[in-house]
Amino acid sequence: VSAADRDHSTAQPARPGFVERLLAPDLGRLLVEHLALVSGSLALAVLAGVPLGILAFRRPATAGLVMGVVSIMQTVPSLALLAFLIALMGTIGFLPALLALFVYALLPIVRNTHAGLVGVPPGLAQAGAALGLRPRQLLRFIELPLATPTLLAGVKTAAVINVGTATVAAFIG
Repeated sequence: VSAADRDHSTAQPARPGFVERLLAPDLGRLLVEHLALVSGSLALAVLAGVPLGILAFRRPATAGLVMGVVSIMQTVPSLALLAFLIALMGTIGFLPALLALFVYALLPIVRNTHAGLVGVPPGLAQAGAALGLRPRQLLRFIELPLATPTLLAGVKTAAVINVGTATVAAFIG
């Protein structure tokens, strides 16, 4: 046996490079899982956050409580929240990650919904009320459409937070 043959028999297999790791066979599955986590948690946060922002706007006495609770939830570090949810739910995987991302998406949506509604000029709301619009109609036809740019800015911020935090959740499982 020559020296060259011995070197080949003990050589380690070549480590995959960046491109091989990036384009691994599980890329599609992981991409779909990442998108499901981000879009699912964002949809849940919009469904819960917009009504909470409206509640904070309609009932100013509750605004401090609502904003305080969602702000406190945002301050919990992502790994600690994931660990807490895993222990609480007794499982690792999609559901704890979805709930953690939902919690992180709430604050910008609630805050921006409230800020957008507060920013509606009072004269426009008064004009709608003078025309006979009930509070629900006033919200639907005047206040929410005028608050939409600010509300959507909160949704965009929540989406960016979720994309970044979902990568942390992937390391957990």
